[in-house]
Amino acid sequence: MTTASVPAGAVSAPAPSDRVRQVVVLVGSLVAAGAAAYGAGAFGGTAVEQTAGGALSSTATPVAPDNPAFRIWSLIYLGLFVFAVYQVLPRHATSPRLRVTAWWVLVSMILNAAWIGVVQAGWIPLSVVVIAALLAVNAVVVVRLVRRRPESTAQAVVLDGTMGLYTGWVSVATLANVAAALADAGAGDLGLGATGWSVVLVVLAAALSVAWAVFTAGRRAVALGIGLAMAWGLAWIAVGRFQGPLVDTTVAWTAAIASVVALAAAVVVPRPAKA
Repeated sequence: MTTASVPAGAVSAPAPSDRVRQVVVLVGSLVAAGAAAYGAGAFGGTAVEQTAGGALSSTATPVAPDNPAFRIWSLIYLGLFVFAVYQVLPRHATSPRLRVTAWWVLVSMILNAAWIGVVQAGWIPLSVVVIAALLAVNAVVVVRLVRRRPESTAQAVVLDGTMGLYTGWVSVATLANVAAALADAGAGDLGLGATGWSVVLVVLAAALSVAWAVFTAGRRAVALGIGLAMAWGLAWIAVGRFQGPLVDTTVAWTAAIASVVALAAAVVVPRPAKA
């Protein structure tokens, strides 16, 4: 008895679970993105900086990015919308990369919407837990993207690039959220003072950007997305501290240097010989 062999390069037929994944991720992503956008102030919702007594406003702590920084969400939401449509196309049903990442992207979007809901409710300590979980889920997606080559240039842009921007921004936002929670809790200067701790957090952000660049060096779209988003967020921290009601030139210069480090790391870290 002989066993029929599968021709090299043949693509298996989609399993029912593939179709379920595509539909659920599409619908769930659109609902989560819409809820997050509304909760962030679009379509008549209340902007995050106006909730919780201004605990997350651009002047709440020395590491809070200035307001224009949050425009990056428009680009991230657009990328996630394109991804939701991209992944539901029939020809992508059996994509190995989408099979191992699409559900995680959906979980990330749900957590983002949950974070906004928690902040709107004024639960700042809980917001740290939620954003930490969000960053962890995004890290899972990045790890899985690094382990597998993009299947096309379009996938590299839509999936890798979007998740890079998303992860980079959340990396900066997590540190800012921690600072906001400590300030809201009345933790005080904790020995170093507001400027000292802000410098520590900004330096940690710069170190994290380098770590991301090294880890994602073999996936250029992911690396550039993370580097650009982190550089953007850090640059707007610098802008906010150079001017406005909360001037702190020490934090401003540290953030400006960290922004350059984040961008340079994403660009100059060499790719491994075998990606």
